[in-house]
Amino acid sequence: MRLFAAVLPPAEVAAELAVEVDRLKRLPGADALRWTGRPGRLRAGAVDWHFTMAFYGEVEDGVVPDLSDRLARAAHRTPSFPLSVAGGGQFGRGRVLWAGARGDLETLRLLADRAEAAARKAGVPMGEHRRYKAHLTVARSRDAVKVRPYVALLTEFESRTWTVGELALVRSTLPTSGVPGEQPRYEVVARWGLGAGG
Repeated sequence: MRLFAAVLPPAEVAAELAVEVDRLKRLPGADALRWTGRPGRLRAGAVDWHFTMAFYGEVEDGVVPDLSDRLARAAHRTPSFPLSVAGGGQFGRGRVLWAGARGDLETLRLLADRAEAAARKAGVPMGEHRRYKAHLTVARSRDAVKVRPYVALLTEFESRTWTVGELALVRSTLPTSGVPGEQPRYEVVARWGLGAGG
């Protein structure tokens, strides 16, 4: 299974972000970007926008129970915390356009570090550790795109604040149809409450 750990914004926050993304899509050149997120598509377990805590890639089925146990402990050791989707930026000269986060970023980073450590202890190869940068991908491009106007608009954006109360393990299924612009499908396979274990 292709898996990652994530913090998921609630539906009302995703709806606010959707309004902002619709604004961005009206800017000149927006068709050069592949936009993520389909917040109107409500389906049990479906995920679109998310803050990735740790990306695991392909995980052997036999490793998933140990990984899940360790993620449960990581979640239980981390208190709930306030967060909003706010601001934005880019990676790779416009290849990734993202919205950022505001709130208790220290606890968010701690949760990300714990989600990565859980995988390492479960035997998932994680590569080199990098300092966590909170970002929620709103668009991608195969080519470099000038996204300064998009970033400028995102800088002014901030959603309502919510209390992050859980960590999710998400399965990612890559597109297979070959249809241009098709997005990966994400599905929550497990959730753990934060702070539940003291």
